Amino acid sequence: MHEGSVLVWPDRCQAWPAQDASHVTLDSLAPLFAGGGAAAAILLVGCGPRFVLEPAGLRADLRGRGVVLEWMDTGAACRTFNVLLTEGRDVAAALLAVE
Repeated sequence: MHEGSVLVWPDRCQAWPAQDASHVTLDSLAPLFAGGGAAAAILLVGCGPRFVLEPAGLRADLRGRGVVLEWMDTGAACRTFNVLLTEGRDVAAALLAVE
């Protein structure tokens, strides 16, 4: 069990120190790219309890790594992750904590 923000893959989850949308950067997402590969084909980012705009340039930075960014509130990201996972899609998630 984790408290706070987390990075989620189909087979594991780890704590993530990001606290709000301004902390979502290519550097903060680096654990998703450990080993030099892409995190997944699709990266869902849950930006907190309600939708806020994504940081400028993040979508292009991820696209350059071959990753499609889907930005939404954290609740929607959790639900979408589960649906995509059951469909067998190549997905990871970065979920900001909801207080």
